[in-house]
Amino acid sequence: MKLFNRLKNSRSAFYPLLLTSVILGCSPADKTPATHSEETEAPDSLAIWPELKIEIQRDEETEARVKQLLATMTLEQKVAQIIQPEIRDITVEDMRKYGFGSYLNGGGGFPNNNKHSSIADWVTLAEQMYQASVDDSLDGSSIPTMWGTDAVHGHNNVIGATIFPHNIGLGAANDPGLIKRIAAATSIEVQATGIDWIFAPTVAAARNDRWGRTYESYSEDPEIIGAYSRAIVEGLQGDKNQGFFADDKVISTVKHFIGDGGTVDGDDQGNNIDSEQELFDIHAQGYVHGLTAGSQSVMASFNSWHGKKIHGSEYLLTKVLKEKMGFDGFVVGDWNGHGQIQGCTNDNCPAAINAGLDIYMVPTQAWKPLYENLIKQVKSGEILQSRLDDAVTRVLRVKARAGILDKPSPANRKYAGKAKLIGAQAHRDIAREAVRKSLVLLKNNNQLLPLAPTQKILVAGDGADNIGKQSGGWSITWQGTGNTNEDFPGGSSIYQGIEAAVSQAGGQVELAVDGKYQEKPDVAIVVFGEEPYAEGNGDVDNVEYQRGSKSDLALLKKLKAQDIPVVSLFISGRPMWVNAEINHSDAFVAVWLPGTEAQGIADVLFTDPQGEVQYDFEGRLSFSWPASPDQQANRHDGQSPLFAYGYGLSYDTAPQNLPLLNEEVEENNNELPVFALYQGSVKAPWELLAITDNSRIQMTSSVLDSAELTIKTRDRRIQEDALQLTWQAPASMMIFKPFPEDFLRYLENDASLFFDVNIQSLGSSVALNMICMDPCDNNLDLTPSLSQLTENEWHTLQVPFSCLKQRGVNFSKLMAPFELSSSTGTQMLVSDIVIARTEDYQSGQIPQICDGE
Repeated sequence: MKLFNRLKNSRSAFYPLLLTSVILGCSPADKTPATHSEETEAPDSLAIWPELKIEIQRDEETEARVKQLLATMTLEQKVAQIIQPEIRDITVEDMRKYGFGSYLNGGGGFPNNNKHSSIADWVTLAEQMYQASVDDSLDGSSIPTMWGTDAVHGHNNVIGATIFPHNIGLGAANDPGLIKRIAAATSIEVQATGIDWIFAPTVAAARNDRWGRTYESYSEDPEIIGAYSRAIVEGLQGDKNQGFFADDKVISTVKHFIGDGGTVDGDDQGNNIDSEQELFDIHAQGYVHGLTAGSQSVMASFNSWHGKKIHGSEYLLTKVLKEKMGFDGFVVGDWNGHGQIQGCTNDNCPAAINAGLDIYMVPTQAWKPLYENLIKQVKSGEILQSRLDDAVTRVLRVKARAGILDKPSPANRKYAGKAKLIGAQAHRDIAREAVRKSLVLLKNNNQLLPLAPTQKILVAGDGADNIGKQSGGWSITWQGTGNTNEDFPGGSSIYQGIEAAVSQAGGQVELAVDGKYQEKPDVAIVVFGEEPYAEGNGDVDNVEYQRGSKSDLALLKKLKAQDIPVVSLFISGRPMWVNAEINHSDAFVAVWLPGTEAQGIADVLFTDPQGEVQYDFEGRLSFSWPASPDQQANRHDGQSPLFAYGYGLSYDTAPQNLPLLNEEVEENNNELPVFALYQGSVKAPWELLAITDNSRIQMTSSVLDSAELTIKTRDRRIQEDALQLTWQAPASMMIFKPFPEDFLRYLENDASLFFDVNIQSLGSSVALNMICMDPCDNNLDLTPSLSQLTENEWHTLQVPFSCLKQRGVNFSKLMAPFELSSSTGTQMLVSDIVIARTEDYQSGQIPQICDGE
């Protein structure tokens, strides 16, 4: 499908599919919508929550200034202050007309929509937006706007910036002082582009490694998270000793409030059902320490707590965060997160501000109807004037504290436009240090490490010379994909770091990704691991590495069979079940996602030319390492992981060889439930869409009517338990969600796609397709099979997964497991679309379709 060719690198690219009308911009599918059966009202246990002694206190002068400014503002100007659009969806003239309080660039969003925008381009856009905001000719307001960005491991959207290790690696370093220096360096690089505000730190406690954002978490345990949250906030904003918001500082954001790391099954944007005490003890410590240090912004989380969306939780946003904890900055939403509240859409959601949201993050063109609706809702009293005034007061208070009301314009600030600050050597040195301190040595049999740099070294594996892969998601592009080494000028791949160290010492290095060397080496360093991903695209069914392929294991086995000692460097955003890979390695190092300064790895792996250790392994696991693909062990939970929290070897560790690990995977063949996509209705989190060349329309009622395809609910066994599809032109019906689902377990157990059809008339062709996260064209022509069915009667069809695998379907990354396309003249009824093993679904003979037979 042409529609999906764009869904690669831009955060916003996935979201236009989720529409309630032809207008783009509905929010991502909620994996646990507000109608979830576990929805309950949260207990009012406010005694659990502390009253914080926040280090940035209110002062009378600032409060008086804000009050006076607020008194001069019109309703329209106030509403504009709480709207945050994205740079791809507004123009400078929009800013001049409306005077938005803030704006952002999302992942994969660049000035001029150009990935390779120069530093001057970034500053130019910041200056243009600023000048438009203070130009009162159209909106009557001269309040400066502010720009927010996701600088989550360095200024990661900008070509040439220093990319630091992702949070999971920094957690293994357990060094708050280092973290504060990283934050300070990031702040300077952000200031060089004229940006005011960073959406960091992420302070989630990831309790399930299947979660696609695990690498954004410092630890599964709150101890490290709390200390790091304070350190980053101080590094970004300043502290009570040195002062706040100097010229090299920015506004910080602790996120995502609250419980995102503890959702059921590790689902991104899912449902957290922890008790309130657990919510505080495990998930709130980053907020306790970050807010105490003075963070001025909190980002609301996509997830639910006991079935209620956080964006719509007055209890958590207002009673807990603002009233009990005393937070007086502002709460900003996440990417159209308000639209996920029950009864809301992206362009109409009074419930969010009434719950305590202060700024709507509203990318896509939904910002304009949202702005208009908010004005109407304040006028009608649906939103109290006092609540709007409170939200605007909070925005103005932060702008005053951060100096935005008084600073020179972005182009005239101290660090603006200084391209030498982007990727400055001093910053790269900090990143290199962070890499060294983050590495965790899991195995070192026969004391293979450290290596003498005077040897013949083979460097193999597809991660060896791949800066994009070693940097992971949120690196230039949202998903971290589509990049080459040339997109990271000044950075070093793992191979480049090794080559420099070995060549300088007089040794020999050969790079052979596939392991096919020219001269037999003394030792092989194999670099492999996860491909980049971000957010829900990284959600997995279990944490077994390379399920179904094991190509990296084959490379390790090949080298071991040739009696070559093997050092494995494992790139990953989470602990994974790699028992076989560890067994076939003499030494095994978790390098996490080290970023652009991979020379730090060679610093630790090799001695100096005289044989002296340069740097020892300091990293210790801040996550428990799983003993099986399905284990989700956490510190203090009584389980026995393979490697416990805090584990890590050093060169001075007493020699002890790791015994062979169990490589057998226990098959849960008896626990493979029937997976319903449509039974009586579309099953959450899936959505039903009509797809044409020009529109994508979500079915939200009993009728979806477009010029090309009409879909209506019809009665089969009970009321409205089937769909009638009528094609007037080429189009397709699709069951879709924005983040991929892992169906490998179903493939491994010989499952099939089943669906019931009732043909009323057959046009020229009907095809079945599955949509993967990466392109996987696999159209299966159903026309020969459907033409043999008796019309106006129900029939069950079966398409084996094995057939679809042969046609190129990647079952680990399915975004649409069912797409039915046809053209003029076809009308049919469809019901009961499920995925299951034959023996679990129906008895009797069911026609199997493969290659149209």
